Amino acid sequence: MNILWDFDGTLFNTYPSYTKLLKEMLGDSATEEEALAQLKVSFGHAFRFFKMTEEQSRKMMQKVRGLKAEEFKPFPGVEEVLKLAEKNVIMTHKEREDVWKVLQNHRLDHYFADIIAGDDDYPRKPDTSAYRHLHRKHRIDLVIGDRDLDLQPARELGIGTCAFQNHEAEANFYLDDYRDFDRIWKIFKEAER
Repeated sequence: MNILWDFDGTLFNTYPSYTKLLKEMLGDSATEEEALAQLKVSFGHAFRFFKMTEEQSRKMMQKVRGLKAEEFKPFPGVEEVLKLAEKNVIMTHKEREDVWKVLQNHRLDHYFADIIAGDDDYPRKPDTSAYRHLHRKHRIDLVIGDRDLDLQPARELGIGTCAFQNHEAEANFYLDDYRDFDRIWKIFKEAER
């Protein structure tokens, strides 16, 4: 099985750090729950929702880039899923350098055959271009993401989808904990027979 992964909120639990930063910038004008809900749609969406200025948005992204790799924790059980896959690739809006720092810090970098990052020349999700490229190159069987935005390109290309900790997204599979991935693995293995 070849898996295409989203990064933020899928491989790594990055949203607590992002939410804390956004909450600090917004002060009392938003709760943590409101900040998280808007960030889960996208950074741009959150900036527009909270009517942040360009300067505030720029400062927020500088702070995000300044977060240390050790602040981001991989979700429990994710390494076992990475080991199961024949090939793992990432498509993220996060900058390549930041992705590699986090992967290397947690000694997970060797599991990935390819990455398309936010500073590569591909349109942002939900555009299918990056997914199409990775699918042609690596024959992707499953896309795992925490937002519908991560899964929409896969659906358009006819690739299987798994929504992580999100039962609102349209997906073939739903998973709240990677330690339960074996049921999805069994379904794929039976389908190969």
